[in-house]
Amino acid sequence: MSKSNYVRLSKEEIDRAKRTDLASLLMSMGETVKRSGSEHEWSDNGRKVTLRGCVWFHQYDMTGGDAIDFAQRFFGKTFPEAVVFLNGGSSAQLIQSLPSEKGKKPFALPPKNDTMRRVFGYLCSSRGIDRDVLHTFVRRNMVYESADYHNAVFVGYDKGGIARHAHKRGSFSQSSFKGNVDSSNPAFSFHWNGTSGSLYLFEAPIDMLSFISMHKDNWQQHSYAAACSISDTVLFQCMKDSNIDKVYLCLDNDDAGQSANRRIADKLREQGVEFEILVPQMKDWNEDLTSGCGAVQLEPEPEESEEELCQALSF
Repeated sequence: MSKSNYVRLSKEEIDRAKRTDLASLLMSMGETVKRSGSEHEWSDNGRKVTLRGCVWFHQYDMTGGDAIDFAQRFFGKTFPEAVVFLNGGSSAQLIQSLPSEKGKKPFALPPKNDTMRRVFGYLCSSRGIDRDVLHTFVRRNMVYESADYHNAVFVGYDKGGIARHAHKRGSFSQSSFKGNVDSSNPAFSFHWNGTSGSLYLFEAPIDMLSFISMHKDNWQQHSYAAACSISDTVLFQCMKDSNIDKVYLCLDNDDAGQSANRRIADKLREQGVEFEILVPQMKDWNEDLTSGCGAVQLEPEPEESEEELCQALSF
């Protein structure tokens, strides 16, 4: 790729991007932003983010920054992509990397553990995920156990089969840890591409696997995506990559989830896309599964053991 294919960003463009009013930006994208005194509040998957003009502060992990930092973290942009995006341009442009981007940590999957005993126990025994369903994702290297903290890792691939996103979930029964690997691209979060033309959107990978466990008949024919947030980024990427003609919005049964359902539904309505909103009876689909609200079909133990499966996958 020659240097002439790049677009150089000026200091003025970078400074202008940094000064972007974040509340106005989010509202223009259909996001719900609440006024709180002299500030605004926005929800990052139920976690409060405080906005004040062009700066933000995440109340959960105590981090913050300017508008460029915001676009990098929550929209999956690189530094130059964020500048173009905030200035109203297209991030599809080819942009010259700037020195400021060199410190950005590249995306890398956590190392795999040599077994999956803890993750199988957590997902199947504690969370009620169907073993056959889980095995299908494991065989495709979409779910594994990390070697460091024994987290369940849910991997998202792009159309070319390259891992672009990973979501980690603590596998200890009392653990509430969850988070995305640094530099994950939200457009390719954990998802399954089917052929039926129907796509089901969820907040979390465990909810996606729970729903499939309750509706196993021909499940592989459909498409599913877990945003690992309440964003619609992965939804529209899947619609771009696959022939989707109907969307089922399956976000959590709480204020944040249902607000996101309505926001995304408005976008789909504007684009003439058929959709339906499915609401779990409890807070989320995993609670439906574990409480017996869903129609769960119990299956016999699979002939292939977890140990044999791990060996076949070279864990």
